[in-house]
Amino acid sequence: MMMTMMGILNMEKKWLFPLIVTSAFCMLFLATSFNMGLVSSIHSINSLFFFLPSHSHRNQTSLAFVERKISPAPAPNRPSIPRFAYLISGSKGDLEKLWRTLLALYHPLNHYVVHLDLESPLEERLELASRIEKQHIFNEVGNVFAITKANMVTYRGPTMVANTLHACAILLKRSRDWDWFINLSASDYPLVTQDDLLYTFSSLDRNLNFMEHTSRLGWKLDKRAMPLIIDPGLYESKKSDVFWVNPKRTLPTAFKLFTGSAWMVLSHEFVEFVVWGWDNLPRTLLMYYTNFLSSPEGYFQTVACNVPELSKTLVNSDLHYISWDIPPKQHPHVLNINDTEKMIASGAAFARKFMQDDPAMDLIDKTLLRRRNGLFSFGGWCSGKPKCTEVGNIYKLKPGPGSQRLQQLLAGLTSKAKSGEDQCT
Repeated sequence: MMMTMMGILNMEKKWLFPLIVTSAFCMLFLATSFNMGLVSSIHSINSLFFFLPSHSHRNQTSLAFVERKISPAPAPNRPSIPRFAYLISGSKGDLEKLWRTLLALYHPLNHYVVHLDLESPLEERLELASRIEKQHIFNEVGNVFAITKANMVTYRGPTMVANTLHACAILLKRSRDWDWFINLSASDYPLVTQDDLLYTFSSLDRNLNFMEHTSRLGWKLDKRAMPLIIDPGLYESKKSDVFWVNPKRTLPTAFKLFTGSAWMVLSHEFVEFVVWGWDNLPRTLLMYYTNFLSSPEGYFQTVACNVPELSKTLVNSDLHYISWDIPPKQHPHVLNINDTEKMIASGAAFARKFMQDDPAMDLIDKTLLRRRNGLFSFGGWCSGKPKCTEVGNIYKLKPGPGSQRLQQLLAGLTSKAKSGEDQCT
């Protein structure tokens, strides 16, 4: 009996030391994990012992699958001067027009993506990239980017929407330091300086989206919404017009259709929503508008107006002066020097469309933009001799009369938006 008890004690002593060492090691591991942030909660400790049931783990798993509605994040501390992110796009023969528009729109605070589509000759696209590389201010600031792998863009099909989203994605990747996205074509031209624009937008809510829109499609229901089209630009390397297929489709019931202008000023929050798409609506509508005639005039409007939180941010204007037929045709009138008084009186920030080097643009340069000898439009950042050949204080703004005209226009537009008037109706 005594020998048996001694054997048991010896066996217990044999296992006692390894047990103490193992326990000490576990305690040390847990303490180190707390200090290094590897284990940060009781839930994390429980997860180490995976064979034990964990009620909190089940709850967290179920919560992970609960969809959340889009809601604005707490407003970050933003600088008082906003920044714009531009897409300026063109096609065959638009190199000189695009370059002139880029110089007229340039400001060191902003970001720029420029694109000549696949129809433009390779020589034009290479020349654009070369000019950007050789422009010493662009090199110094580093805020101008040319899309070298050109996209096929046909206005009447969905490829223009795809190109716009591509530019948005590039701008989001290159920098988060901008507040509004603006898409323009090489046929657009500014009616105010960037100092005017930056100064005027400094006082605005940065969640606002400037987008002409209406649900009253009228003749577009029969001519655009119901027909099914195929855009060869989706699968061919040469541009050709869309073609129609049968049968027609019925109008959607899962969402309401809206239409408007293909040109817009979108908030950073809205751009993130359509590009990152944590809600499935942007993707669903992108597929729907693949077979929709002139989809650039409806996709973004339909997305915004079918999301209640976004519809409240809409201002019903594209901030352009455009002269249309009544009823409007596929393309607006080409502007000339006889339209300059109407352009200025409109208070708009941009106008379209212009022929290359039209005398009206020379007049705009001289009287509105203070742009000389093919250089940049005047701004407080301009330094060097002659002016605007070097970068000075980029935060110094010198707004002119254009800011007053634009302020007056925006005051009326934002007042309507705040009251809900003319918003997604």
